[in-house]
Amino acid sequence: MDTLASTPTAATAESYRPALHYTAKNTWLNDPNGLIFHEGVYHLYYQNNPLDNVWGNMSWGHATSTDLLTWTEHPVAIACDANEDIFSGSIVYDRRNTSGFGSGSVAPLVAIYTSAFKPGSPYEGVQAQSLAYSLDGGHTWTKYLGNPVLNRGSAEFRDPKVFRYDGGTESYWVMVAVEATDFQVVLYRSDDLKHWELLSTFGPANATGGVWECPDLFPLPVDGDPENLKWVLTVNLNPGGPNGGSAGQYFLGGFDGTTFIPDSTVTEGLQDPDRLGEYQWLDWGRDYYAAVSFSDAPDNRRLMIAWMNNWEYANHIPTAPWRSPMSLAREISLQTSDGKLCLVQQPANDRGGLADPESFCLSGTTMHDGVQVLPGAAGTVQRIDVSFTPGSAEEFGLILRGDGAKGTRVGIRPGQATLLVDRRESGRTDFHPSFSSKDTAPILARNGSYDLTVFVDHCSVEVFAQDGQVTMTELIFPAETSTDVAVYAAAGTATINSIKVTQLA
Repeated sequence: MDTLASTPTAATAESYRPALHYTAKNTWLNDPNGLIFHEGVYHLYYQNNPLDNVWGNMSWGHATSTDLLTWTEHPVAIACDANEDIFSGSIVYDRRNTSGFGSGSVAPLVAIYTSAFKPGSPYEGVQAQSLAYSLDGGHTWTKYLGNPVLNRGSAEFRDPKVFRYDGGTESYWVMVAVEATDFQVVLYRSDDLKHWELLSTFGPANATGGVWECPDLFPLPVDGDPENLKWVLTVNLNPGGPNGGSAGQYFLGGFDGTTFIPDSTVTEGLQDPDRLGEYQWLDWGRDYYAAVSFSDAPDNRRLMIAWMNNWEYANHIPTAPWRSPMSLAREISLQTSDGKLCLVQQPANDRGGLADPESFCLSGTTMHDGVQVLPGAAGTVQRIDVSFTPGSAEEFGLILRGDGAKGTRVGIRPGQATLLVDRRESGRTDFHPSFSSKDTAPILARNGSYDLTVFVDHCSVEVFAQDGQVTMTELIFPAETSTDVAVYAAAGTATINSIKVTQLA
């Protein structure tokens, strides 16, 4: 079954299975699809190979949760067949039954997905948009007999995200999709989800070092003010990320129901590789891709999940029979900082119910050159909240899932205004030549300090820096015995204002 990677032992593979992140039981997954909150339940659909733990046989897997913390896996929702693979897409609740798929008083859920047509199909070689509908709350699906509903005759037209746009005088469906190799977002409108009219295009712009995929478009209030909305366009690309391989970028601007109008900071045309650090990234780590948001989340929250992997080595990570986790669900907002708007991301739900009441705490401590293991802080699934004040040290930070001085380093280099995650000694790194890495993101002190919240799991670290203004997500594969938490300083001193290590069940 494990055809592309050396096969780990069962004990080792299960030791990597996350406690806080969703994984399929014994198959492959990638992009989150069809995220929707419906009748009190969060639905996570996703690209799934129901027959293996490497990419192929693309279908929609399905899991549900009531709290975004614990997930229940269900049978495959929309399966590939001899005619098509089921690529990424989205789901809407068609309350007004505009599609006509409803029955009696039951309004349908409608999935809009990319049909990747196979050899022998009448549409062989084409990627086009198709529909399926559900009348039982998203558990069983019927493909529309009139598929595909939108065909541009393109081999790279995919990943539709659909939402309801209310312009005041009229209301209609909007589809945001991509022409992947043209680095272009395409927008369409429809009254019934079956017939689509082109509205506009956007791109190329900013990062274009790889194909564009999995777009999303939504409004957010600025600094919580519902009267001041800004539209956010997210576009994932592979490769071309700021630290190599897969990544997601975002643009801020306005949307008038027809055209996305970006702010003046957008660089049109093909990217300058030397300017990657200037662009706006959803996450600066190596393992946060295909991020999309939930439809109909309660209280108008904008919640997002990404695939926690990177196409450079995705098929090779040393887990079996499962392969690939999802990120934590994040709530995103727009906040002004130093006169600039930035996308802020925070873990979506309080994990207090998972916490061990006994936590490790330390405050007001000066670190000197070297590594200090924190007695009583060891663990494998943790939330770590730490605040540092720089001193004379060139670099300082944490060593996680460690064995003394070896482990995953999450550090600050204040002289370079850099946050780093160094996984070169994080555990197993030999399964692919591009996995071992030292990755960086820009960061500035706030009120003289650096504040980090880090979620550590069996195979990952997710860093939320400066209250979520900067995030880094990275896979790691440490030994089961590597459980130390340490702090370190290099070439000088730094102060731990406070650190709290909470063990999570």
